[in-house]
Amino acid sequence: MSPSAEAIVCDYYDALCNGDPLVPYFRDDASTVKFGISESLFGIDEIARALTEQTETTDEWTVSSRHLVVDKRDDFATMADDVTMAWTDTESGDRYRFDSRWSGTLVRAVVEGEADADAPAWQFTVLHVSAPCEL
Repeated sequence: MSPSAEAIVCDYYDALCNGDPLVPYFRDDASTVKFGISESLFGIDEIARALTEQTETTDEWTVSSRHLVVDKRDDFATMADDVTMAWTDTESGDRYRFDSRWSGTLVRAVVEGEADADAPAWQFTVLHVSAPCEL
């Protein structure tokens, strides 16, 4: 049995903390979207460039999930979470910390109708990370 969508989200958090490649967690498609605290990335090429740069220029990540909710349907799942995340910018040495909100949509990983053995069982088609502010 393949890992659940919830397990894949947790694996993504672990990969982020471990400095492992993050691109495999995203569907290889021009319609895949990732919104970060300070960025909007459209398409897997932009996402791959940004995630590669992020991995190369940050370190000491922590990701603390406070309320992960995953709703799995047949071939897609939605997720939402309250996450405290922190990292160090390796170029400046600055440490950043945010209480953030994550939401996203995952689909079963397929390539031309068949599961891709190298990809996680579920992949993000949309991932949105934001930091709330007081109004």
